[in-house]
Amino acid sequence: MLKKNITFAKIFNNVGKNKLRRFNDNDRFENVFQPTREDVMNGVPQKGRWAKDVFGNDNPIVLELGCGKGEYTVGMAKEFPNKNFIGIDIKGARFWKGAKTAIDEGMNNVHFIRTQIELIDHIFAQNEVAEIWITFPDPQIKYKRTKHRLTNDEFLRKYNGILNEDGLMHLKTDSEFMHGYTLGILHGQGHEVVYSNHRIYQSEGAPEFVTKIQTFYEKQYLEEEKPITYIQFKLNF
Repeated sequence: MLKKNITFAKIFNNVGKNKLRRFNDNDRFENVFQPTREDVMNGVPQKGRWAKDVFGNDNPIVLELGCGKGEYTVGMAKEFPNKNFIGIDIKGARFWKGAKTAIDEGMNNVHFIRTQIELIDHIFAQNEVAEIWITFPDPQIKYKRTKHRLTNDEFLRKYNGILNEDGLMHLKTDSEFMHGYTLGILHGQGHEVVYSNHRIYQSEGAPEFVTKIQTFYEKQYLEEEKPITYIQFKLNF
């Protein structure tokens, strides 16, 4: 038992050291922004100027919310070099991998922000964002968790406040509950559903850019033959 405890302690210590190293790396990575909540509430200087001041161009800005390891953010940035991609997640140790990959591969159209998603309307200005991706979010199935679902009415209004007139929303998930819940919200509020599919990999004519990029966990879901769903929509508040 003592040996097992020592082994677990070593593993725990290594995990802690890795997280600390990643936090330190994020602090020095030029493609990572880690504002405090107070900073965000007071107004970040990049608001309304992300394309010009951060990316040095006027290309469209695409956000991935809850970006995890940043696999999708980086993958899309490779596919669409004429767009600027920003992954957002509160857990910086996760997107460290995506940030490091972008730096190692000399990608200038990828950045990450460590912050709460509910603060995005304080980080981006009206009409500043062209597209928003929500990839494999926690469906928050319990009713008391409704306020945390990333496609509830409150969040949709925040997205609407920063999207431009032709702005697109994308939801890709393995949760049929989240898929159905979101469709219900969209139809109920009169938003435009551009495309919807509850088995995106088993359907002919599915958009290639939706199926070409796969995260580590997404590949596992596919191996388990778990349905992957997708909705593309426009908000109409």
